[in-house]
Amino acid sequence: MRVGWGIDVHRFGTLPGPVLLGGVAVPADRALEGTSDADVLTHAVCDALLGAAALGDMGAYFPSSDPVWHGADSIDMLGHVVEMVEAAGFAVGSIDATVVAERVRVAPQREEIRDRLAGVLGVDRTAVSVKATTTDGLGMLGRDEGVAALAVAVLAPYQT
Repeated sequence: MRVGWGIDVHRFGTLPGPVLLGGVAVPADRALEGTSDADVLTHAVCDALLGAAALGDMGAYFPSSDPVWHGADSIDMLGHVVEMVEAAGFAVGSIDATVVAERVRVAPQREEIRDRLAGVLGVDRTAVSVKATTTDGLGMLGRDEGVAALAVAVLAPYQT
């Protein structure tokens, strides 16, 4: 078994919401800023998968300096990461992720987010956990300046 950890943080911009989390539009008064679609949850999952497979990080494959990734769909990026992980000889076992946000609410879309991620990961939805928390007003996230996500991925080597 291999375990990887990922984190991503994006600040709110000036454009109206929603916020994308796991490829799902979640109501918010402002959208997040980023090179791609700023889907912090999907980015954290990507980095967790890459880390578990010892393949580096998202910046190595989707550099913000490359215009091809400007406005890119993070779910498509996750699909590429899954292909890389599989090519390295691993299968996704499970994902556990937490969104950290003061006012963006995950609960109403939690099951849709789980389904969306599970579909791209090629696993049953029971292998994808999505949770949320706040920082109780502490720090930049507590001041509602942005959203963060953390993820843990478990990979298993393919059995031949």
